[in-house]
Amino acid sequence: MKSDSRLEKVLTAGKFAVTAELGPPQNANPEAVKKKAQHCLGNVEGANVTDNQTAIVRMSSIAAAAIAISCGVEPVVQMVCRDRNRIAMQSDILGAAALGVKNLLCLSGDHQKFGNHPQAANVFDIDSVQLIAMVKKMRDDKQFISGDPIKEHEPKLFIGAVENPFADPFEFRVARLAKKINAGADFIQTQCVFDLDKFSRWMELVVKEGLHKKVYILAGLTPVRSHRALKYMKSEVAGMSIPDELITRMESAEDAKEEGIKICLEMIEKIKDIEGVSGIHLMPIGWESITPVILERAGLLPRPQV
Repeated sequence: MKSDSRLEKVLTAGKFAVTAELGPPQNANPEAVKKKAQHCLGNVEGANVTDNQTAIVRMSSIAAAAIAISCGVEPVVQMVCRDRNRIAMQSDILGAAALGVKNLLCLSGDHQKFGNHPQAANVFDIDSVQLIAMVKKMRDDKQFISGDPIKEHEPKLFIGAVENPFADPFEFRVARLAKKINAGADFIQTQCVFDLDKFSRWMELVVKEGLHKKVYILAGLTPVRSHRALKYMKSEVAGMSIPDELITRMESAEDAKEEGIKICLEMIEKIKDIEGVSGIHLMPIGWESITPVILERAGLLPRPQV
């Protein structure tokens, strides 16, 4: 085992894995993290603790992860390249591992112009592929990126990355995935899947290249509560592909929340049958309480024993 995390154990055992999102608050209240952690407890393999998501200041992802661990929830700590140079990143990686973190998700990060500090200077000292390679070097080679040795207690982390099957140019997405795998990614979480046809085509290309045998792929899913949410994502969020018929379906539904849940459940059933998919990553934005409901109705509870 690379990390001995539950997520790694479930995936290596060939079980269908489930992760979900846990967003830290825009304040210093630990109870906010604990409340969200309860929706994940016993229901998921790992809870993604976001890192200043959408470039808005929030509680530190590592501090929030430590709180989640105290609640019995295994975190997947997100780390973005926007806010730290390689010195700070390596320092935080060591700190996270010392606190019991076993999963790390490496991302570029939303540009600061989209957040509440658009005048902030970004860092991007290294990119997400280099971050993956740096974490792997620290874990497997027991070396910092400078080449200096980590003499003992190297960070044992299960390394994650993200991929967007829907961004253009479509044909480049598989090549980009291969770069992240070659850099050392152990698992992948995708952008929200609403366009199942396009996602299926992407997975066919992934399987054709044999990449599904080199990395575990978790399909991202976002249950929505209104047609307005879908319209906003379609028009304002880059790299999203949302079929118009889904918007129409949500708009005409008598109970939009229930319809959003049904759409998510239908997606789960269809995704289970796609070759190369190893699990799902639930991203119920601002609706964390729906996570156990969806998993129960999808027949994904209780989680497997490993």
